[in-house]
Amino acid sequence: MIVNFHGDFKKDLKKLSKNQQVQFFKRLDTFLKNPTHIVLNNHKLSGKLKNMRSINITGNIRVIYEEVDRNTVLFLMIGNHGKLYG
Repeated sequence: MIVNFHGDFKKDLKKLSKNQQVQFFKRLDTFLKNPTHIVLNNHKLSGKLKNMRSINITGNIRVIYEEVDRNTVLFLMIGNHGKLYG
């Protein structure tokens, strides 16, 4: 699987604490091995984000992404639940 990162995603990732960044890369590794692993809580979104999906990074940090094609995803946003869905 190919994962691309939106420019805004990269900026937001840099704003996270070092611990949260480390946790992101651990979850990214899990995602690449098995995108449906239970720890990710990978699920479809609804409403204005209905064509996107979300995975959990920590208890409150999420990644929103979209599937570009069968083998490619684009990570769009990363942040706490309130920032992304508020």
